[in-house]
Amino acid sequence: MRSHSYDDVLAGPRKRKIPEVPAEPGLVVEDPASGYCGAVVKIEYGNVVLEDRHGRHRVFPLAEAGFLLEGKLVTLVRVKSAPQQPVKKVSASGSVHVRGLQAQVAKDSRIWVEGKHDAELVERVWGHDLRVEGVVVEPLDGVDELAERVTEFGTGPGRRLGVLVDHLVKGSKESRIVGAVRDENVLVTGHPYIDIWEAVKPAAVGIRAWPVIPRGTEWKEGICEALGWGEPYEGWQRVLSSVSSYRDLETPLIGAVERLIDFVTEPAEES
Repeated sequence: MRSHSYDDVLAGPRKRKIPEVPAEPGLVVEDPASGYCGAVVKIEYGNVVLEDRHGRHRVFPLAEAGFLLEGKLVTLVRVKSAPQQPVKKVSASGSVHVRGLQAQVAKDSRIWVEGKHDAELVERVWGHDLRVEGVVVEPLDGVDELAERVTEFGTGPGRRLGVLVDHLVKGSKESRIVGAVRDENVLVTGHPYIDIWEAVKPAAVGIRAWPVIPRGTEWKEGICEALGWGEPYEGWQRVLSSVSSYRDLETPLIGAVERLIDFVTEPAEES
């Protein structure tokens, strides 16, 4: 058997070298002490300036090994060559696109939507933002039992619920259901459209306007028949594939989803 050399014995335990990473503009890192996640804006006076998804800046000292990059501890160092003015890449929601993103562990808070189509549309436009924040979107299959579902979930500080509701207008069935939910840790927002399909701008799907469907006719079936789109599943694929960014959506839906994301990601107040 090969014996250890004297050099090995005298050297003692070896320290693991922390990799150095150039602090290039747009690189996303996390401060492990505070959990703050943001993209590098610049380095100045021995500090690094980070920007979160809302465009807010925070300054951190360039510690010896003070940041997490894709879950691994690294040391940020100045870029050797003179950095060019950063070009910000924008996500589908209009927020700053975080480069090198690794999805965070899901938070206890959740965003609920009425159905599968709602969840897919929210993911298509806000998916990047939700992964940055560690927020999961779950379909409810309707809101008829919303109050009971909220009770089962068990809300509290740091465990909030944001709920997106279709056709949330005065006097509707949905408005009466939502009125029964009274919880400071629950925020319900909505849009006035009968279905999430209608929150997509007509021009995006190549029509002048969404057809008016007579009462008593299932809305999606009526839409597909009026437009010659085949079955509802075929119609939905047409609608979803036509959406590339928030610009393809109506303003009420955009505002409703943005408020929910802000609500469920707001830090819990310390007691």
